[in-house]
Amino acid sequence: MLELVDLRKSHGRTLALDGVSLRVDAGEILGLLGPNGAGKSTLVSLVAGLIAPDAEGGELRLAVAGGVSGSPRDPAVRRHIGLAPQSLALYAELTGAENLRFFAGLQGCRAEEVRARVDWALDFVGLSERRDHRVKTYSGGMARRLNLAAALVHDPALLLLDEPTVGVDPQSRERLLDNILDLRGQGKAVLYTTHYMEEAQRICDRVAIIDRGQLLSVGRTDALLAAHAGKPKLVVEFEDGRETVETDTPLATLNELAEGRAPLGFRVERPTLEQVFLELTGRSLRE
Repeated sequence: MLELVDLRKSHGRTLALDGVSLRVDAGEILGLLGPNGAGKSTLVSLVAGLIAPDAEGGELRLAVAGGVSGSPRDPAVRRHIGLAPQSLALYAELTGAENLRFFAGLQGCRAEEVRARVDWALDFVGLSERRDHRVKTYSGGMARRLNLAAALVHDPALLLLDEPTVGVDPQSRERLLDNILDLRGQGKAVLYTTHYMEEAQRICDRVAIIDRGQLLSVGRTDALLAAHAGKPKLVVEFEDGRETVETDTPLATLNELAEGRAPLGFRVERPTLEQVFLELTGRSLRE
């Protein structure tokens, strides 16, 4: 579906991407995890065809059903990409339906298709009842959902979601994440950028960790955790203090520690992608 080979991009003297190679397949959510300034948004802009790689900046190709293949800089290829940018790309004075009709037209949808696609997209994100309300009356979470609808109204094969849950309430975040999982079920390829490790751990099939423009590691979440975050930790409270033990068998370890004395309480701390990032970079994900 999408393939990047040794992709490079500079902004002036700053090397934003330094030889990134990556692949996203149909029916897959690939999480791009990194702090602000890591290169995530630059990568998304390149894949969307909004900017070009450096002159010797590697190769970027998208191939979809029907034999369409090539660079996203080609409009015929770019029509198969949907982008939900971090900054909302909506017109506040237009209604939800008017926004989607506008974006469907920009993407080349035929007039006879537009109504059905707009209806589907509004229903998909749960905004059918607010279709004729101006966007300026929407809550932050509703605007984020409409932003996603605008990215998929033309039925693209590849979705680029750049921090799609920034600034939304927990209920809206859950709705958005469920929507994204549904898109995977429809066979879409999804490139999902975030610095929220819990989101990536929940919905992504694979995770790519990027920092300072370099891809540090790519793999399934469980494999990354096993390789870089260590074992689960069992923390047990006793009257005379606390004991912390790394273990793959917390229950058996608890029984061993509790032999001859009664624990006051215990918990199991599972490895997280935050620990993976710390191991790879030596700094916090949100620094």
